[in-house]
Amino acid sequence: MLELRPTCEHCNKALPPASPEARICSYECTFCADCVDAVLGNVCPNCGGGFVPRPVRPVTNWKGDNFLGKDPASTKVKHCPVDPAAHAAFSADLRTIPPQER
Repeated sequence: MLELRPTCEHCNKALPPASPEARICSYECTFCADCVDAVLGNVCPNCGGGFVPRPVRPVTNWKGDNFLGKDPASTKVKHCPVDPAAHAAFSADLRTIPPQER
């Protein structure tokens, strides 16, 4: 189950559970859309994968207790700002490869 991390790992911007700005990689590294586009170039600094919009967990118990009230979002902040120069070097070749082919 997704943790729904509360902030962008780079800029620490709040990303509440319903935020359309949240982006995750397959390891659930969490960044805001601005950082994914402007800083990371759609390359995860932790694994080299790409990002997708994070799904929104329903706030209403529509069926089977599968909702935010039973499975709340994480409150643990993981703030690890990316070194832009180091990330540019790491991601230089990866940026030219589509995420599904990395």
